[in-house]
Amino acid sequence: LDLGGENELRRAYAELTELLGKPEELRLVVQSMAPRGVDTVIRATIDPAVGAVLSFGLAGAPSLLLGDTAHRLVPATDRDAAELIRSIRTAPLLFGWRGTTPVDTKALEELLLRVSRLVDDHPEVVAVDLEPVVVAPHGLQVLGATLRLAPPPVRTDLGPRRLPAY
Repeated sequence: LDLGGENELRRAYAELTELLGKPEELRLVVQSMAPRGVDTVIRATIDPAVGAVLSFGLAGAPSLLLGDTAHRLVPATDRDAAELIRSIRTAPLLFGWRGTTPVDTKALEELLLRVSRLVDDHPEVVAVDLEPVVVAPHGLQVLGATLRLAPPPVRTDLGPRRLPAY
């Protein structure tokens, strides 16, 4: 972690192979570090009453302990995505709260729209869980992703849908 260049990488590689075994046995994989930023969570699920719902919050304690998660119906518009990000109580952490560096909310909005589109275009995708999504000052990285495929639920109502209060 936090290797600053090629020399540090070579030293770490040598240390690992010395401690753990031959390189051909270990099959080490080297990848770039995720950028520092704000950890977030993006989910999409099928609610039997309203259909597909897109959810957003910060990862960890804010979402879990405080219930600080926002929801919008799928398909989401660009306005929905912008409002989703700004509607959580911990949103100031994304916009430079107390002198911190603001993160790339445009990239976050784009990812929310892509998840919404995925669920809307493919009804067999019944759940998406992206956690954590590290949003940095420039760009983002999805570090964990789970997709669940199943036969789409049958909708009996064809009328307008409303999001229930969670």
